[in-house]
Amino acid sequence: MADTSQVRSTSLKVAADNGDVEALLPPSPTVESTIPPQHSPSPSSTWLLFSYLTLNVVSSIGIVCVNKVLFKVFAFRCGTLLTMLHFIATFVGLEICRRFFKLFTVKSLPLRPVIALSTCFCGFVVLTNLSLLYNSVGFYQIMKVLTTPMVVMIDTIWYGQSFSMGLTLSLVVTCCGVAIATVSDAEANLIGTIFAISALGLTSVYQVWIKTKQRELQCNAYQLLYYQSAVSTLMLLPLIPFSDDLRGLARDGLSGAYAATRHAASGSHGTDHVSPSALAYTALAASCILAFLVNLSTFLVVGLTSAVTYNVLGHFKLALILTSSFVVFGAPVTVRGFVGIVLTLAGIVTYTSLRQQGQ
Repeated sequence: MADTSQVRSTSLKVAADNGDVEALLPPSPTVESTIPPQHSPSPSSTWLLFSYLTLNVVSSIGIVCVNKVLFKVFAFRCGTLLTMLHFIATFVGLEICRRFFKLFTVKSLPLRPVIALSTCFCGFVVLTNLSLLYNSVGFYQIMKVLTTPMVVMIDTIWYGQSFSMGLTLSLVVTCCGVAIATVSDAEANLIGTIFAISALGLTSVYQVWIKTKQRELQCNAYQLLYYQSAVSTLMLLPLIPFSDDLRGLARDGLSGAYAATRHAASGSHGTDHVSPSALAYTALAASCILAFLVNLSTFLVVGLTSAVTYNVLGHFKLALILTSSFVVFGAPVTVRGFVGIVLTLAGIVTYTSLRQQGQ
C-alpha cells in the first residue's frame, strides 16, 4: 500500500501563511531537483508501515471512545480547548521521544510553511465544528466523504500526480460504500454549506501538505510535527474564549455534570469511592495521550505513503467501528448498513492490492 508516485515540490507565495487553498502554486523545478528518488519498499519498510497503520487505527478508535466519555458522561463541551491540550500533549510526547529515546533531532525549519500548515489545521478544526453546528449529521458526513476525491484532485492538479483507472474506481467504490453506510439525512443551508465547503478545502490541503512539506523542507514526520504542534497551540489559544464555554467550565468544573448525575442517581449519600474529578481528569489525560499517538502516526503514515492512502485508512477505521457496533454491541443490522460496509471493504481491499502492485 506504499505510495510510489512522485510528489513534486512547490513554491509558496507570500500569502501562503493564511492557509488558503490558493497558496498552492505550480511546482518549482529548482526545488524538485532536491527531492530524492523513490525506491521500491523493502520488507523492513513494509513492516514499519504496517506498525504505523496499526498504531493509527488503534489510537484513533481509542480516542473516539475516550472523547465520547468526556463529551457525554462528563459533559465536556470545550472542543477547541481539548484540541489545544492535544497539541500540548503532542509536543511534550515528542520532547520525550527526542530527549529520552533519541528518535529524532530538532531541525531548524522556516516558519512560513509551518504557519501555513498550522493555519490549515486550526481553520479546518473551527470550520468543521461550525459545519456540524449548522448542518445535519448526514450532510456533515457527506462532506467528510468528499475529502478523498478532493485530495485526489489537489494531488492531480497542483502536484501532477496521476492515478490509474483501477485506483480511481476503487476509491469511488470505497466512498460510495461509506456514504451508503453512514448518510441518512442531508439537510443543509447556505451558511452551513459555506462552512462545510471551506472545512473540506482546508482539511484536504492540510492532509496533502503533511506529505509535501516533509519533502519540501527535507524533514521527517517527527521534526515537522514538533514545529506544527507548538505553532498550532499558540494559534488555538486566542480562539478558545470565542468558541468554548469557559464560564460553564469554570462554574461546573470538568466533572460537574457527572457529579450531579451520580448524586441524583444515588441520593445525597453516594457510594462512589472514586471522586468524579479523578475519573474526569483520567479520561482527559487518556485523551491527550491517545491524541499524541494519533497525530504522530498520522504524520508517519502520510509521510511514508500519501494523503489518499491515509483517507482510505480512515474509511477502514469507520468500517471497523460500524462492524464492531453490529458484532460486539448488538446494534441492529440494516441492509443499507451491511451493503455499505461490504462496498467499503471491497474498495479498500482493491486499493491496497493495486498499491502493492505499484500502481
